[in-house]
Amino acid sequence: MATDAEVLKRGTGLLVIEAVNSNPNGDPDQESDPRMRLGDIGEISPVSFKRKLRDMVLNKTGPVWQSVTTKFNVDEKQFDIIERRDRKLEELFALGSEELQSRFWDARVFGSTVLQSNKNGEAKEPPKSKGKKVSSASFITTGVVQFGLGISVAPVEIQRHTWTNISPVQEGKSRAMAPLGYRIVQHGVYTMPFFINPAMAGKSGCTPMDINVLLHLIPYAYSQTASCMRPDMRIRRAWYMQHKSALGSCPDYMLLEALQPVKKADADKPSRCWEDYEVPSDLPAELKARIEICTDLVKPLAAGA
Repeated sequence: MATDAEVLKRGTGLLVIEAVNSNPNGDPDQESDPRMRLGDIGEISPVSFKRKLRDMVLNKTGPVWQSVTTKFNVDEKQFDIIERRDRKLEELFALGSEELQSRFWDARVFGSTVLQSNKNGEAKEPPKSKGKKVSSASFITTGVVQFGLGISVAPVEIQRHTWTNISPVQEGKSRAMAPLGYRIVQHGVYTMPFFINPAMAGKSGCTPMDINVLLHLIPYAYSQTASCMRPDMRIRRAWYMQHKSALGSCPDYMLLEALQPVKKADADKPSRCWEDYEVPSDLPAELKARIEICTDLVKPLAAGA
């Protein structure tokens, strides 16, 4: 991976995610059904995946962040998260753009829209901040790293079951039930691309170390943030391809298509297991020669390293 002394180079990534009796990403518009598009193709939103990365950075006492501090020489004060539930809007408005940039990892990596300037170049006052001094700087940036929509390789099938609880939630009831509240995908394989665009680094302040931390976090995104509705989400492959320059040395789509899994038979029907897919184990030699690095970020974990 890149070192702090190096400049950022373009990166192309592809996550191959297996869902086993889990809800990869609930859809609030469909009563928390696993997200779906026409044709029963499953989806995982970029926001959902980035939330898991943010949560691991927020959990400074957790094992993932402890592994970050062991592997990298990072200043914890520079790895706060701007997208968090307890964040106070007026606090953000009181910070200048330089402080925002140096403090919040996710703003440097994914971008931010927390401050907006008015026509006179003065910052708008946040709610409940009348009379308080606010920054006149704007910190509206596009992120260096963009995750694309996760799409299932084959159709997925949703199973819905009633959720029961021995503890009542209403007076006079002996138990609680949520009819059809347990909504899962029996099996599915999804691919999610991601892109590292160095052109935005000058505005957001993103550094090679920020990217190294991101790449370190990715393999743990589901195993370390498991929940009742997604207990078994497996990142089977986490391909990261670093180009030879900031501009890129090979079209992204060629790299992504070369690593795309294919269902062996009955492509129009849901899969039942991982073995239903043909999954590339590496890039073709002619493409590999056009980039600097091609690595599977989960390979060390799979090998027990």
